[in-house]
Amino acid sequence: MGRSEAVPSGEPDRPEVPEQRSGDGPYLQVRDLRVRFDTEDGVVRAVDGVSFAVERGRTLGIVGESGSGKSVTSLAILGLHNAKRTTISGEISVGGRQLVGLGEEEVRRLRGRDMAMVFQDPLSALHPYYSVGRQIAEAYRVHHPRAGRREARTRAVDMLGRVGIPQPARRFDQYPHEFSGGMRQRAMIAMALVNDPDLLIADEPTTALDVTVQAQILDLLADLQEEFRSAIVLITHDLGVVSQVADDVLVMYAGRAVEHGSVERVLRAPQHPYTWGLLSSVPSLHGDADADLLPIPGNPPSLINLPSGCAFHPRCRWADVNGDRSRTEVPELREAGAPGHLVACHLSAGDRERIYRDEVAQVGVAR
Repeated sequence: MGRSEAVPSGEPDRPEVPEQRSGDGPYLQVRDLRVRFDTEDGVVRAVDGVSFAVERGRTLGIVGESGSGKSVTSLAILGLHNAKRTTISGEISVGGRQLVGLGEEEVRRLRGRDMAMVFQDPLSALHPYYSVGRQIAEAYRVHHPRAGRREARTRAVDMLGRVGIPQPARRFDQYPHEFSGGMRQRAMIAMALVNDPDLLIADEPTTALDVTVQAQILDLLADLQEEFRSAIVLITHDLGVVSQVADDVLVMYAGRAVEHGSVERVLRAPQHPYTWGLLSSVPSLHGDADADLLPIPGNPPSLINLPSGCAFHPRCRWADVNGDRSRTEVPELREAGAPGHLVACHLSAGDRERIYRDEVAQVGVAR
């Protein structure tokens, strides 16, 4: 898949939103998304002002540690949060239609037809009491009420075959426990794509799969995207997955976007200390085989009681470079030198370049 860099929207009163350059414009547009959960312990600020855009035929990778807000963002797009305990603000546009504030029934009609999701654990997402094929067929009939059982079965068998499941007609009548982990994930992809949605969200689609099956699933997503020309949001903690299949990457920490840009720019010239940490904590084929991995010290903060200023400053080795700004002022996304490459960091461009060159790249982060 070709990759291109994004261009910031330039709106002064909002976080900068990278606009895609080619073709039809963004199919998915998220602006200043905020998601709050009311709990007995307080309000959880799970997503705090995130903005991004994805057009058809392109893949956005969203990366970050557990609790960074990746999955919460995806569920907000699909309208799957409990409305009684969740407050969502901002804008979510799918195919030009605003979803925030839309009625639950209207969102349900879009879900599965215009947008769909591949969940992290297919064994939990698939119903154990119904055959895999029946579940795919029912997902088709929900949006094609005039379709008979035979037509729905034919469509489901066809989709099972297209995602690479052997003997799909026989597999149609088998149950989830009779499928291997990789086959269950393929079945979930078949269910998500059975209605030809223009937006596909894949939440950790390769978790718990061995590396060979992971590669097959990622190749399958790329092939199906080329066939269906879907916009894909890939949620993962694995930067290797992002480098393999994504066009653009959004790095999230504590519910906020800390870096955004094309995969080439973010992975080859990362600008945020958190991104440096993510890259330093994974093995590299090009680094020293005897070198130790460098994990990010500490733990992600509580989303009920976030640190003041930059949420990453308690774990950042360079928080004191700019005095107390990291502790008192929340950094906004700004251009990091290249068009469409945005970073939320108080370090100056010169400091980031010097630190990356003299300290970070020495441990094999540079790709």
